[in-house]
Amino acid sequence: MRMVDIIIKKRMKQELSEEEIKFFVKGYANDNTIPDYQASALTMAILLNGMNAKETSLLTDAMKNSGEVIDLSMIRGIKVDKHSTGGVGDKTSLVLGPLVASCGAPVAKMSGRGLGHTGGTLDKMESIPGMSINLTEKQFIDQVNNIGIAIMGQTSELVPADKKLYSLRDVTGTVESLPLIASSIMSKKLATGSDAICLDVKYGSGAFCKTIDDARDLARAMVDIGTHLNKNTKAVLSNMEQPLGNAIGNILEVKEAVNTLNGKGPQDLVELCMDIGSLMLVQAKVCNNEENAKVLLKENLDNGKAFEKLLEFIEAQGGDISYLKDLSKFDVASKVVDIYASQDGYISKMDALTLGNAAMKLGAGREKKEDIIDYTAGIVLACKVGDYVKKGDKLLTIHTNVDDQHLENVKDEILCAIEYSNVHIAKKKLIEEVVE
Repeated sequence: MRMVDIIIKKRMKQELSEEEIKFFVKGYANDNTIPDYQASALTMAILLNGMNAKETSLLTDAMKNSGEVIDLSMIRGIKVDKHSTGGVGDKTSLVLGPLVASCGAPVAKMSGRGLGHTGGTLDKMESIPGMSINLTEKQFIDQVNNIGIAIMGQTSELVPADKKLYSLRDVTGTVESLPLIASSIMSKKLATGSDAICLDVKYGSGAFCKTIDDARDLARAMVDIGTHLNKNTKAVLSNMEQPLGNAIGNILEVKEAVNTLNGKGPQDLVELCMDIGSLMLVQAKVCNNEENAKVLLKENLDNGKAFEKLLEFIEAQGGDISYLKDLSKFDVASKVVDIYASQDGYISKMDALTLGNAAMKLGAGREKKEDIIDYTAGIVLACKVGDYVKKGDKLLTIHTNVDDQHLENVKDEILCAIEYSNVHIAKKKLIEEVVE
């Protein structure tokens, strides 16, 4: 079998066989017998001509098996995992994981770090003093069996084909290929060993998918992969035109997650967690329908069981839970600056991408992988799209340690993210549909 023949076959819009796909992944990722120039030629052919559902599933499976595959069969019950395609202010895992686990569904999750305008779950976790995201496979399994939830960083041995292919795609203009995106996400999720996967596929300015049609196509591709590979997979399409919740930035988002688990969370974050959580409880066979699942989730928010599970989870991984019991113990930024409305009107836009990038420039995120995060930095919104404000009302609060000139530049960017209207603006639907 020759790599050039595989390239020509895809260039001619023909379906690749299982043997050809395995030959490519093994030769490129494991054996180093396929050079970058041939791999880039194939990824460009895939970008231009696509892959059908069968090919995409075969590619995903080959990528999954290119490295370590976690065996979670020792964990009791149906393990359920949740994955977000990335957004601004997306602290969902910190709320949803303990909430779902408190209802009896084992949550075994491997997460990533933030880059660019999107935040990472691991960075938020590490903003809690003492918190460790480095668990051995045995520690991970034991923790889920003992308390029902563990979240850790992905091991370096997990899906090496994805790491190598993504680096190649990043410099060859092939990042946007739907089959390659879907296989990248799903290969990692499948390698981490959960029995069921619930995907939060975001669309809008702050998301990878800018339109709902793009998000639907990606969700459909990933659900199809799960179906082909006998994995219970569902996806929700959620709006990311404005940040999720009010807080953007690591400690600020941890505080908001704690408040949410204590019944004082922003409406949109609570709504998203209830909707995704109900799907996860049905997937885990804890509840037989979403209505019953939402009743159970609401009970555990109200009675404190979800917050207690968060404390148990954080303490199990070395975190100092006194900070979660008394949020005033967290470090705060040296500069806390309020931004006020320049006119009367309804907020018609709070652009998630601009606000996410602004938070990154304030120190809350990384522009490059090696950048150091300021855990105290970020933005807290005081209003959302559809709210009415008067001139001089507080729009948001900036938390940062950057110098004054840099702060002024970022303030100007933030003001450009906010638009007003003289007529009432209806609040946009957060979850558009479920793909299954």
